[in-house]
Amino acid sequence: MRQNPSFAMTDVGELRRLIDHNPWVTLVSSTDDGLVASHYAVLLDEGRDDLTIVGHVGRPDDIVHGLGQRELLVVVQGPHGYISPGWYGDTQSVPTWNFVAAHLTGVPELLSTEENLAVLDRLVERFESRMPQPRLMWQPPNDRSFIEKLEKGTVGFRLTPTRVVAKRKLSQNKSPEVVETIIAELSGDGPYADPQLAAEMRRAHDAIAAARASLEAADAGPAR
Repeated sequence: MRQNPSFAMTDVGELRRLIDHNPWVTLVSSTDDGLVASHYAVLLDEGRDDLTIVGHVGRPDDIVHGLGQRELLVVVQGPHGYISPGWYGDTQSVPTWNFVAAHLTGVPELLSTEENLAVLDRLVERFESRMPQPRLMWQPPNDRSFIEKLEKGTVGFRLTPTRVVAKRKLSQNKSPEVVETIIAELSGDGPYADPQLAAEMRRAHDAIAAARASLEAADAGPAR
């Protein structure tokens, strides 16, 4: 992913939030037979405060990707959506696409059976807990033999990225007035309305405004 300094996303806390809110990722590997890609859910490693993720693949995707033997690219896709040139006002402009995404690259570590079971348990709990009557992994009618059989069909992994490229392209190059118009359009009921993207833009631009205000206050120095 080509980086633009104006859109670079480097704050670890924000990157962790991106991963946590968008766990369905794309795994990409370069193999002797060309590029291969798979799609799986991942979680932040609960024992770490960095960008380490844990997850699993179904067999034989571990062999297809050469899991644990070569670099794995994990693509995290956050909110994204179409931005109409009509939202910029009466000025020369073209459409664009606002988005948040991160690429995490590293050689994954394979998990033991017990570690994999723990990750699978966390995955089920993470998503099933929102149900009115959650069906957790170890809950009847599931029994240990059933769970252990399922586990054998998967390979768990932990990936601590050695390279991270993250981009938050959310109209940072536009005036505050245009940004407010875009957020209003995304928050409305038009054909390209996207409340999630609008909220992401609001969060990013509020942070930018706060940082600018803090810098201006520091430059002004103490009142005399």
